[in-house]
Amino acid sequence: MRIDHFSYQQASRVSILGFCLQFSIGIVLLVFGRLAGDTTLVVASTMVLCGLPVWTALAVVFHQHRLERLEALEREELAQSRGETIFERSALDQEVAARRLGQMHRWLMPLSSLAVALLLLGLGLWNWSRLQEMNDPGPDASPFGVGSVLGWQLAVCLGLALAAFIFARFVAGMSKQTAWQNLRGGAGFMVSSALVMLATAVGIVFHVFQRPFIIEWMALGIAGFQIALAIEIFLNWTLNLYRPRRANEIPRPAFDSRVLGLLAAPDNLVRGINEAVNYQFGFDITSSWGYKLVLRSSGALVAIGVVALLVLSSLVVVGPGEQAVRLRGGSIAGRVHQGELMWKLPWPFETAEVVDIAQVHALPLQASNLKVGKVNLWDGPVDSETERASYLVAAPNLADEVQRDLGTGSEASTALSPLSLPSASDLSNEAAAKGISDRFALIDADLVLIWRIKSNGLLSWLSFASDVKIRRSGIEMREVILREICRREVCQYLSTRPLDEVLSPSGAALATALRERIQKSFDLQSTGVEVVSIQIPALRPPGEAAALYEELSMDTQNARKVKEEAQRIANTTMAALLGDARLASQAIDAIEVWRSTLREKGETAPETLTARLAVETILVSTRGQIATQIKSSRARRWALHLRARITASEVLGQAAAYHTATDLFMQRKLMEALSQSLSTVRQKYVLGIDPNRIRVDIQMQQPEVGFNLADYVEKKSDK
Repeated sequence: MRIDHFSYQQASRVSILGFCLQFSIGIVLLVFGRLAGDTTLVVASTMVLCGLPVWTALAVVFHQHRLERLEALEREELAQSRGETIFERSALDQEVAARRLGQMHRWLMPLSSLAVALLLLGLGLWNWSRLQEMNDPGPDASPFGVGSVLGWQLAVCLGLALAAFIFARFVAGMSKQTAWQNLRGGAGFMVSSALVMLATAVGIVFHVFQRPFIIEWMALGIAGFQIALAIEIFLNWTLNLYRPRRANEIPRPAFDSRVLGLLAAPDNLVRGINEAVNYQFGFDITSSWGYKLVLRSSGALVAIGVVALLVLSSLVVVGPGEQAVRLRGGSIAGRVHQGELMWKLPWPFETAEVVDIAQVHALPLQASNLKVGKVNLWDGPVDSETERASYLVAAPNLADEVQRDLGTGSEASTALSPLSLPSASDLSNEAAAKGISDRFALIDADLVLIWRIKSNGLLSWLSFASDVKIRRSGIEMREVILREICRREVCQYLSTRPLDEVLSPSGAALATALRERIQKSFDLQSTGVEVVSIQIPALRPPGEAAALYEELSMDTQNARKVKEEAQRIANTTMAALLGDARLASQAIDAIEVWRSTLREKGETAPETLTARLAVETILVSTRGQIATQIKSSRARRWALHLRARITASEVLGQAAAYHTATDLFMQRKLMEALSQSLSTVRQKYVLGIDPNRIRVDIQMQQPEVGFNLADYVEKKSDK
């Protein structure tokens, strides 16, 4: 081809046409994406619009080439008409168009390449960060959007992709000429526009077939493609600084991507593959009949492979512990299959959802677990770097003995009660905060939900929520909702339980109560999930306050020890007094009733006597010390009474003798009294008696012993 100003004029026109087409495609994608609310179309439009500086630079350079060719043509015509002189030769060296063209290849094209690379890198990083925020949106961030007119979106993407690819192939064909070789950069950016639109169309198709995560991956792929292309342009720009230049050689701009050039001209790729195959085998194998036969039959082989894949996609093997359903356009078609072969329409008309219902899943309810060793010591090191949300529980109840001592209606009991509400006069912030702190406490707990799908709950499970995976958490949306339901039920239940009951549950009462409550909530939401168990790997007071609970536990144990010792003493005492410690409460209640009746109605009232009789009945019916003492007192009373009656009878029996001989009776009784009192006295003296009335009769006698041997011998011999 003759290289003249008409050739460069044609290249300049093609560059302007490429600019218009690139601008039109980018604006259509941007406007349509904003109106339809499709995030992927907006991301794709940023990639398409990045090609506008390339076409602009190409149009300017080719236009300058055209001006340079016109200057060269005028110079040749002037030289032919006048001849060449030394002055004209020096003037020709200062041609403006040629010098300006050299400056453009030296500065404009590298700067344009650098600007395109920076634009691609900036937009790529911005799109990547924005898409990451959309995967886990906060309160101020907008979620990832997919348009509602998917049919129109698919038609627009495919139509514009086809137009862009055809134009890219046309420009790539032009770039084979030496004068138009810089058009390869524009063709590469045009084919990149076709690729991003094709990727968007593929994501839309998968979204129609209930695979929404594919279109999100496509959007992330477009952002990553922008970053990778920017890195390649930076590398080309750096290598161009050190690449040697030959005279009259048109430099290749850095935005001319080698990878995009292969995609714009795939025949070059095939030619390179053929050359690589020939090089590996050592001879021209691509010209052999076997290689040509394979190429000639490749279409049929591909068709057979596609048919085989479609047939295989119609058969689904459902295992014994699995259940499967057919999905047609995202909706469930047919019944639930289990442990059998399931036939369906080929993909993409129908897909199969196979779920292992026998598998047991574990779902932690917290973002991070507590660090515990083999023994969960509360006073261990606290992980201060991890932010954990503590659970709210009710404040511990007052001890029974404290309530009994204070009284349920006392002012102290009302102030210390964990459920006491602040009065109307204590509505300040400090009073409200103190009221909340008096009513609630905090604990740190690790809870794990062990769950599986019910045998008849597959349809409910599939209809419950979508299976989209949250990128940062790595779990499906269904599991996210299950976790939030569990958190709600756990928080509501624990907020009604006292702290001591939560920290020291009796057996599996806490886990069982939580499991039943969560299962009831799952059934109300029709989740199709069966709660196997609720595991509690760690349960402790929050943070550094856990160490203080050891002292509280020791004090509680000491208080319990003192209480049990006092109770033991009380039981021992009551058992000794009453014979049975279980009668102590009855006796105390009966005594209290007798005392209150005595104070109210007096000692002689029938009610008082009845109450006293009830007390005596309880006390006497046992074999304790009290009953023994009472019985002994009764026996002593009767003995005293009978002795008094004997004495009274004796006195009454001596009354007749007294009245008959009063002096004699008195003297006799006096003598009896003296004899009784003096019988035990060793020395006896009688004082105050008239001597004339005393007669002393003394007989001197020798007492005989009981055994006299001499008398016994004499009497024996006389005989």
